[in-house]
Amino acid sequence: MKNFALAVMLLLLASQAHAQFGVKAGVNESVLTGRAGEDASYKTYFHAGVFYEYKIFGPISIQPEVLYSMQGAAMKGTSAATNTDYTTQLQYITVPILIKATFGPVFVEVGPQFGRLLYANEDGRVQTRSSSGTVLFGEVNQKSTDNYKPSDYSLCAGVGLKLAPSARVGVRFVAGLNDINNIQFLQGVTDLRQQNQVFQLYAAFQLPKL
Repeated sequence: MKNFALAVMLLLLASQAHAQFGVKAGVNESVLTGRAGEDASYKTYFHAGVFYEYKIFGPISIQPEVLYSMQGAAMKGTSAATNTDYTTQLQYITVPILIKATFGPVFVEVGPQFGRLLYANEDGRVQTRSSSGTVLFGEVNQKSTDNYKPSDYSLCAGVGLKLAPSARVGVRFVAGLNDINNIQFLQGVTDLRQQNQVFQLYAAFQLPKL
């Protein structure tokens, strides 16, 4: 949580230092990797938010962002003991802090990202337990925020193109570093670890420099 607060402070400081403010939005192609016993496939969601670009020297700048990012995956059991087939939706506030290098109309960016889970939902056939403790499978559409850890730490890398002084498009890969699973047991799942993985395609608009 301290790292998350520090990231927000850096964003606010950048706004006072002749930064260039902008807004952005785009598509997320997201999946949850690492859980052995269930197959995960990509789901299409979206992200949107604001950013500041602060020039450091030459082609190098720092770009903190604050984004609302919807992520998740389609999950399906791979054995009779894991008779699941559901969609997970995770809603985050994410704060990427990127180092950016610009060469003509092309830019590359890399840096850490800190995420805070707002809400999670599962829709489909999931494992449940009866009052006697028996493992059952039932159709649900339910809040599942407690099934996931509240913090997510990732690395980002991307490339983009400036179409005009104020417009740009880009692609970015976000690789989760920590295990976000908060469930202790699932029948038929031999390894419960999960990590976020997201491909982002976005468009951004920059306002004139402050």
